Amino acid sequence: MSRGGEIVYIPDDSDFSSFRDQCEKSEGWHCQYNKGSVTVWSHGQQESRTVQKIKMRISCKDVSAETLYDVLHDTHYRKKWDSNMIETYDIGRLTVNADVGYYSWKCPSPLKNRDFVTLRSWLPLGNDYMIINYSVKHPKYPPRKDFVRAVSLQTGYLIKSNGANSCILYYLTQVDPRGSLPKWVVNKVSQFVAPKAMKKIYKAGLKYPEWKRKHNPTFKPWMYPEQNTLPSISLAELSLQHADSLENIDESNLSEERMHISDDEA
Repeated sequence: MSRGGEIVYIPDDSDFSSFRDQCEKSEGWHCQYNKGSVTVWSHGQQESRTVQKIKMRISCKDVSAETLYDVLHDTHYRKKWDSNMIETYDIGRLTVNADVGYYSWKCPSPLKNRDFVTLRSWLPLGNDYMIINYSVKHPKYPPRKDFVRAVSLQTGYLIKSNGANSCILYYLTQVDPRGSLPKWVVNKVSQFVAPKAMKKIYKAGLKYPEWKRKHNPTFKPWMYPEQNTLPSISLAELSLQHADSLENIDESNLSEERMHISDDEA
């Protein structure tokens, strides 16, 4: 996503348009999983690539596009449904529709846990919504000893309205996990972890309206910028997070027998 390769910038309409095209087009994508309401694709020849590009799609009945958009923005609610998450918080805002945030998550044992610092930007388009991010460096949030700092080259959501109370959610991600992962891990992600994660977001959407009624119902700073109390930060404080500057650990020899994915973890 980084234009020209080196400059941190806030995505513009052309970036969102390109992201939308990737979500909606099928050329170059190979179906890895298709069951029920969930489909998972991978892009290109994965054998030669350490950085896999994955796309997922789920049909969400009884959840409006706007509700799902709120779910994906609401960090307080995320603690309720994202059992992989260890910690997430917003670091600062760049504009009314862009901020910088931190997210760490549990990797299935015996892999090490990962974390990210990302620049996130969002765009409501009528009844449809997009949220996209990529990794940046912030001087106050360097890599930590207890996590492997991963790199999001491009990750995001497209939520397409499918009527008053129904929507389609696309999730596209290209992440460098900073580690030589065994092939079985990559396969397990597309066959097992990814579909489960999409279903979890859908379930979170079904439960959100009732939860939000009891938890600061009018507070939606992603829709009402005047509610945003985050400190302002400037692009000058940020730099691109290059994968090759980070520790690269070799986990390729970890055996599948030691892998543990519980219902909560996956």
